[in-house]
Amino acid sequence: MELLKHECGIATVRLRKPLSYYQEKYGTWMYGLNKLYLLMEKQHNRGQEGAGLSVAKLYSQAGGEYLFRERAMGTDAIREIFDNVHHEFAKLPKEQLLDPVYAQNYIPFAGECYMGHLRYSTTGKSGISFVHPMVRRSNWRAKCLAICGNFNLTNVDNVFKAITSVGQHPRHTSDMHILLEQIGHRLDREVERLYRIGHEQEKLEGMDITHYIEDRIDLSNVLKSCAPLWDGGYVMCGLTGSGESYTMRDPWGIRPCYYYVDDEVIVAASERPVIQTVMNVSAEDVKELQPGQGLFINRAGEPRMQQILEPKEFKPCSFERIYFSRGSDMDIYKERKALGFALTEPILKSVDYDLQNSVFSFIPNTAEVAYYGMIEGLNSYLDNEKFELLRGNRKLTDEDLKKVLDMKVRTEKVAIKDIKLRTFITEGASRNDLAAHVYDITYGTVRAGVDNLVVIDDSIVRGTTLRQSILSIMDRLEPKKIVIVSSSPQIRYPDYYGIDMSKMREFIAFKAAIALLQEQGMEHIIQNQYRKALDLRTKTWDRPVENVVKAIYAPFEQQEISRKMVELLKPASTRAEVQLLFQSVDGLHKAISNHPGDWYFTGDYPTPGGSHLVNEAYISYIEQDYHN
Repeated sequence: MELLKHECGIATVRLRKPLSYYQEKYGTWMYGLNKLYLLMEKQHNRGQEGAGLSVAKLYSQAGGEYLFRERAMGTDAIREIFDNVHHEFAKLPKEQLLDPVYAQNYIPFAGECYMGHLRYSTTGKSGISFVHPMVRRSNWRAKCLAICGNFNLTNVDNVFKAITSVGQHPRHTSDMHILLEQIGHRLDREVERLYRIGHEQEKLEGMDITHYIEDRIDLSNVLKSCAPLWDGGYVMCGLTGSGESYTMRDPWGIRPCYYYVDDEVIVAASERPVIQTVMNVSAEDVKELQPGQGLFINRAGEPRMQQILEPKEFKPCSFERIYFSRGSDMDIYKERKALGFALTEPILKSVDYDLQNSVFSFIPNTAEVAYYGMIEGLNSYLDNEKFELLRGNRKLTDEDLKKVLDMKVRTEKVAIKDIKLRTFITEGASRNDLAAHVYDITYGTVRAGVDNLVVIDDSIVRGTTLRQSILSIMDRLEPKKIVIVSSSPQIRYPDYYGIDMSKMREFIAFKAAIALLQEQGMEHIIQNQYRKALDLRTKTWDRPVENVVKAIYAPFEQQEISRKMVELLKPASTRAEVQLLFQSVDGLHKAISNHPGDWYFTGDYPTPGGSHLVNEAYISYIEQDYHN
């Protein structure tokens, strides 16, 4: 219902044959470029603020470019960057464009190593200079570096201090710019290490020593020096001008990454079904990069897996499964259905088991799969009811039998996403008035004053859309009761690993808990936790600290907070009774058993930086928002 921005998506393609091979087999040497386009377009959901690509040539003439980059801003960025690449091709005579050997040596963006990125900013920093990939240039191909990532680091200040302490002077302070400097510095050291060996031990000179370095460079040495400083959720990708590359996942497994290898190509992406579709392979052929593991590809196109950091407590993000990742993944589809199914009993209680006078629907579009699971659960309940009515009852007439068999779960498409609110509408009253029309309803689906209306969504974060649009338009149907069901638990805590939820004031659950503390004379808890957070500021960031926000929720049951949320969100003009119903944390873990990262709901952050940052968010709330 409410748009949440996910940090990013990545896609890499490494060709393992000469371009002429793909020309002969697939009819075009652009095979790798075309695969990259598809991998990026099918992950469009992961980033609509910008996109970029880098291409490295293994074979380029001296004096010619060997590492190319194209970037663009906006929702059409993918189309724009590939249009720009093909614009370069259009300048060439047909005989040159169709010649794979000429392309391999001379045509821009015709290479063997491809890296693509889709961006959503969660840091508030925007502009083309913040769009990945970012490039560090050098006249040595092996020292030239392009990097991108799906990540958010919680301790970028620590990394900044580490690199400036050895004399580096970054011109930007964004996490990606700082990582570029950190990794680039270690890459220089790796090249210099090999230069000394080649020069002093092997007695090599000129191009011989250059080839020696490029054939032996080990990017795992670079990451082993850099990664121990990183705290956060990430998938990092890097590509050198001489054709070595890496893809690495954080040691908690917070952010996802999948890869596929055959004798023609090596592919990596943020989502499994994307690789399945683009490469036409089965789920079993696509492997998941493990926590702390790196996929390295050398200049010869040979892949190897290496453990860079020891795995830590396994905490892959559950919100990836609930909301962000594509529902076409076979496991995610099952999990989202299971989330809806798990809510069957609470939903039945909310309507007093009156299915005859209840209509069930969903809020487009990401909640649709959970809706199917909810309907399956309700049908299962109804089937049991029918069985009990029919079992052993020999006195039922044909009419009675027909009535029993006609008992059905009533499903309708009630909510319709009608317009997208334009970003140029910023004036408060205008925006609020227009927001009420983002959704529309299907009239005639609910019997006025008789039916309950149950609508499932995947999550409720700020509650803005509920207050400004959903509840008002649902009330126009004049239901007796409106039940808004969230397939995820109450979102109570910020995320610091790549989702744009970082401020306490954004959470309607937090606002409700604060309001309850104030109403019930427990404001001392608010102040006590503020003082505790200030004290914890002195602790070092290499160890976790107490999450002071947990105490704000502790005095209340989930149902109390839900009722207060209704009070805060329900428009004064709403005539129907309104109830909010949330998934339990236990139900979440049963439905999504392999992705236990639940800090949004429990406040149990997997990394030390998360617990420090949530306390900083609480301090900021008290000092900036609490009395406003």
